[in-house]
Amino acid sequence: MIMLCLALVSWGATAQHDHAAHGAQASSEKMEPMFKDKALGSSYTHYIHLKNALVASDFQQAKSASESLVKALHNVKGSDKVHTEAAKVAQAGSLENQRKAFTALSNEMATLVKGADISMGELYLEYCPMANGNTGGYWLSNEKEIRNPYFGDKMLKCGSVKETIN
Repeated sequence: MIMLCLALVSWGATAQHDHAAHGAQASSEKMEPMFKDKALGSSYTHYIHLKNALVASDFQQAKSASESLVKALHNVKGSDKVHTEAAKVAQAGSLENQRKAFTALSNEMATLVKGADISMGELYLEYCPMANGNTGGYWLSNEKEIRNPYFGDKMLKCGSVKETIN
């Protein structure tokens, strides 16, 4: 598993990109899915902001996004477990603890969105085997390209897409 992640990281570091074409492709892939339940859609948007803040290793942004997620989840039917886990991220006192709490939040959020009606687009369930002391961790994303929230720029591309949800 470690060798796979190292291979992915080294491949990503040496790959040549046409940045103009890459930007156009990335913008089309980053279209956020639309949910029939608008409150769930809003909550999912806050979850993605949280994920992106963790990718950027930005403690304050992650705190703000998780607090917004907690508020948004009040309007989502059947979100009690997700709400509980989001509150743990919001209360975490360090980036490391936010990332630990993000694992349970992501598992609960994945369960919630899998049971929802997505009216447009798709999202991805992604996995890093090295997260959480090599016990692994999942997260949801709008794009197939791996941006690891558990390690930020230390191992940005470590992980793989495990499921497409649409």
